[in-house]
Amino acid sequence: MTNRELFYRYLGLPSFTPVGLEIVKAEGLYLFDREGKKYFDMVSGITVSNIGNRHPKVLEAIREQIDQYLHLNVYGEYIQTPQVKLAQKLASLLPEKLNSTYFVNSGSEAIEGALKLAKRYTGRTEIVSFVNAYHGSTHGALSILGNETLKNAFRPLLPDVSIIKYNNTRHLEKISSRTACVVIELVQAEAGIIPIEKNYLYQLKNKCAQNGTLIIVDDVQMGMGRTSKLFSFEHYDFVPDILVLAKALGAGMPLGAFIASKEIMDTLAFNPELGHITTFGGHPVSCAAALAGLDVLLSDNLIPAAEEKGRKIQETLTGHRALGEIRRAGLAFGIDLADPAKRELFMKACLQEGIVIDWYMFKPATFRIAPPLTITPDEIDQACRRIIYALDSL
Repeated sequence: MTNRELFYRYLGLPSFTPVGLEIVKAEGLYLFDREGKKYFDMVSGITVSNIGNRHPKVLEAIREQIDQYLHLNVYGEYIQTPQVKLAQKLASLLPEKLNSTYFVNSGSEAIEGALKLAKRYTGRTEIVSFVNAYHGSTHGALSILGNETLKNAFRPLLPDVSIIKYNNTRHLEKISSRTACVVIELVQAEAGIIPIEKNYLYQLKNKCAQNGTLIIVDDVQMGMGRTSKLFSFEHYDFVPDILVLAKALGAGMPLGAFIASKEIMDTLAFNPELGHITTFGGHPVSCAAALAGLDVLLSDNLIPAAEEKGRKIQETLTGHRALGEIRRAGLAFGIDLADPAKRELFMKACLQEGIVIDWYMFKPATFRIAPPLTITPDEIDQACRRIIYALDSL
């Protein structure tokens, strides 16, 4: 049997219509299939490969760590250098009150930990999230997901969850002294790149402050330089109570984190002790890779350059007859097709041109462009030409 046949026979799949590319090698911006065809990875593995695939400094850090040790014990029991160094580095880059990091394996796990932390610290049960928000697929994360179609088959989910409209000030009245936390993306990703309005954020911040409600910012997709700042909240005069990171944090390795003040975080350590535990969270190889990846982001000037690169893509594609609105946050795009019925045709045309794109979960006629921040101006020109060829075929 071929790998393709084995893939469909033995793997549990989230849909019956996967893209089905068989990739045998990845390097930088590029993916290569079994026939040797090269593809531009214009979604960074869904905003994971912010510094490209297999960055040499990340590979070096991984090799050095595997020569030392792999898994030792459940997270938090032994002092492990990669975890310690990464937590220290993050604290040095974040506002003073975000000084305690709990490492996990993924974005969904980080959301689960953040929800538990908010409930434990406040002693409250109500959680507020937003229509068209995506925070993961585990039970708690699914409970606060802002799309009923994806949730109905799995009920009952967490009780005491309110879903309100994003950028709608009237709905802020739902936040009360019962509310443990509000979970928010400052750029809603799966809604097709919808940024928060500044006035709305400030009203939200004030409402939460009045009620003693914690604000959790989900920066899983938009963190680690994607918006032209290391963290999305840096675009605003605002610091969350809890920050959630994953995806690009691991520089290609599985890693997630929720970050808070030491005062808040320490409530997971008593009544009960071991209030949150994980076996593989903060795996030493993942933390070593993350530390190297973070150094690349900072030392290679990739983060501020994301704005200029994003603007170049936007200017090149704007005005094409097959496109509608183009929304952008740094080097993340939500681009509407003028004719939603041509979605599948466009996807096939892009693959034929060697371009990997993707669609947003809650905006099926909107395609995602979010290339590695390492993409060069010449690579932008090449990729945009191919995207335009695909658009011209519609």
